[in-house]
Amino acid sequence: MSPLDLAPAAAAVADGCQLITHAVSLGGVDTLIQHPASLTHRPVQGEAKPGGGLLRLSVGLEDPEDLWADLGRALAAVA
Repeated sequence: MSPLDLAPAAAAVADGCQLITHAVSLGGVDTLIQHPASLTHRPVQGEAKPGGGLLRLSVGLEDPEDLWADLGRALAAVA
């Protein structure tokens, strides 16, 4: 599978999180997830763009078990 093929799945995982907010870093205490290829790096030329399957997490102060459960649900929905 090529990195470009992973972009829709990675974006779907980010969108599928319920506790984790799909947003760029806001400097707060909440856990955030973003898909750089479709958000912050969308206008960047292809060779400089991060891989389509890359997700970025900024971990906040939520209970780690709640975060794992949220990520698990989002990944399972895409799998």
